[in-house]
Amino acid sequence: MFSWLDTLLDEYISNRVALNKMKESLNTNNPESESDLKLINSMIASMTESIEWMQLGKDPKVYRGVHEKAVYQKRSYENIDLIPDIAEQLDSESSNEKHLFMSKEEKVIMADILSSFSLRERQCYLLHVAHNKSMGDIALELGISKGTVQTHINRAKKKVDEIMSSKAS
Repeated sequence: MFSWLDTLLDEYISNRVALNKMKESLNTNNPESESDLKLINSMIASMTESIEWMQLGKDPKVYRGVHEKAVYQKRSYENIDLIPDIAEQLDSESSNEKHLFMSKEEKVIMADILSSFSLRERQCYLLHVAHNKSMGDIALELGISKGTVQTHINRAKKKVDEIMSSKAS
């Protein structure tokens, strides 16, 4: 089962091959071809970077540490509604004992946890934990194997444990 990303990757890779063939067909001795060669090389470089980005799921130029734009992602995690509505699940008697909001500190911890996940880890973990979906259902929804879903969830749980233990100490 191919996702839209697989289709897009195939298109980018085949078009990069076509650009390389076009580049090889240019006459390097002709001065008019020099500007075309620069343009084609630039397009090949851009496509290569885009392909790497899609394959890795992150900016390929960032090898370590936090990307400069990650701060915006962390802020958005604090404001989005990731947790399903639990109001129906609470009894009217027990609603006074439990709070239905997150404190600023809890939001920061949640943002730290979510920003430490890869895209797939975040998708699998939230679908499994927050939306109570089975690993098989998640695998069908995302177009990946059940074992891959389990691996992503286990990695995410390990990261949650590491962050929570570092916050506790």
